[in-house]
Amino acid sequence: MDGSAPAPAALAWPDAIFAELQRWGVRQVAYVPDGGHARLIRAVHAEPTMRAIPLTTEEEGIAVLAGAALGGQRGVLLMQSSGVGNCVNMLSLVKSCGFPFLALVTMRGEWGEFNPWQVPMGSTTEAAFGLMGVGVRRADRAEEVAETVAAAARMVFEGGSAVAVLLGQRLIGAKVF
Repeated sequence: MDGSAPAPAALAWPDAIFAELQRWGVRQVAYVPDGGHARLIRAVHAEPTMRAIPLTTEEEGIAVLAGAALGGQRGVLLMQSSGVGNCVNMLSLVKSCGFPFLALVTMRGEWGEFNPWQVPMGSTTEAAFGLMGVGVRRADRAEEVAETVAAAARMVFEGGSAVAVLLGQRLIGAKVF
């Protein structure tokens, strides 16, 4: 396999994330539309106990999660690595206010990337989060996803931390157009 598309068995990882979000009582899911998160986004839209909140830009999601926390609900932000750069200034809100923050980030600019515009942010995503005080966990194989998301959710929802889970491009598959 050339890495351009995920293997059929790998397609179950969005369902594993959805199950973890349900297990942790996540009620608000803010997202910028993304092919890597498409299956998860559809599941959230179909779930009556969750509210799917489409965004026009990623940094809006940080404000949504702040509001969710203030309102006593758990939330998650779904985005692509290219959107992390848009969030750096707003991540100061997470750091200053100390509210729980969980982001699930589909990576670009890595495994089999054809678009050179994706490489700069993809190669610095982890560092950008680190500079803003957001811990990073990573899953590159389908069998790692559930336990990685569960560990991050525990850190966020029980420990009050800020954590981003990077879902590697090798996991999601390199895009082909």
